Amino acid sequence: MDTARVAVVGAGVIGLSTAQCISQLVPRCSVTVVADKFTPHTTSDVAAGILIPHAYPDTPVPVVKRWFRETFDHLSAISRSAEAMDAGVHLVSGWQIFQSIPEEKVPFWADVVLGFRKMTETELKRFPQHVFGQAFTTLKCETSAYLPWLEKRVKRSGGLLLTRQIQDLWELHPSFDIVVNCSGLGSQQLVGDPTVVPVRGQVLQVQAPWMKHFVRDVSGVTYIYPGVSHVTLGGTRQKEDWNLSPDADISRDIFSRCCALEPSLHRAYDIKEKVGLRPYRPGVRLQKEVLSRGGQKLPVVHNYGHGSGGISVHWGSALEATRLVGECVQALRASASTSKL
Repeated sequence: MDTARVAVVGAGVIGLSTAQCISQLVPRCSVTVVADKFTPHTTSDVAAGILIPHAYPDTPVPVVKRWFRETFDHLSAISRSAEAMDAGVHLVSGWQIFQSIPEEKVPFWADVVLGFRKMTETELKRFPQHVFGQAFTTLKCETSAYLPWLEKRVKRSGGLLLTRQIQDLWELHPSFDIVVNCSGLGSQQLVGDPTVVPVRGQVLQVQAPWMKHFVRDVSGVTYIYPGVSHVTLGGTRQKEDWNLSPDADISRDIFSRCCALEPSLHRAYDIKEKVGLRPYRPGVRLQKEVLSRGGQKLPVVHNYGHGSGGISVHWGSALEATRLVGECVQALRASASTSKL
């Protein structure tokens, strides 16, 4: 087998980063990204894109931390390069605030972000309803720029982008030797996984150019994330809600909550409503599987179920998925060599 033909299903940040990793790191393979939707119509396009990871009940914390560190290091390098503007990657500083004293005052990712420290009393006076806080600098990924940039990188590496709706992974056989499933919420139907469910997120994108620091209530529901083109105000976490239409009452509530944290936002303008369905799963599914049908075999690598943490760990999980794809390619080549004998 001269060239291994790899199909990556899904064109959000997980799918595109995985495709790019495979193109870079797996020798003698062709990569095609297959998806029914590409940017700007993916869930990733709605994401605020700030790098603050969360723990998953069924994924070990050291694994999540490794993925986060690899992602942070990768994006840090981009932020220091001439590609930073095109990729939409930049540093942002701010505060994570608490209404009660947390049991864990130093999160598992504290030594990955920059300058992590406890907020001073003077800083906390900005937020009278909160009693504790953490200050740090992290990275922000403007997905409206980052996804098109990733697409260009995939194509520059020789990859193809194919708009096609897939109902069954076997549709890609025998055109492809290996399938990488990065379909997120689509995996509920595509591979019959009932554990992946939508968590609806509604946000506002507003113009408030004076906002330079992020503010995040530790609940993860109320947040203010300044970016290059707009400030993202959030948000909601509505489990098993499939509604993609913005709710005006929710928008008013988000705006009210964010203004309570930062009253200057009352002057925000050009307000846009956005909705995305996060692919929540108790643990990220990142594993190999060999499907069998009628004597035929189809190697599959799954990489989905990142929930609201996809941007924070995307490059690290793409690297791990790429390692698994490399193992599949080796196995296929070994099998092809044996059959020639």
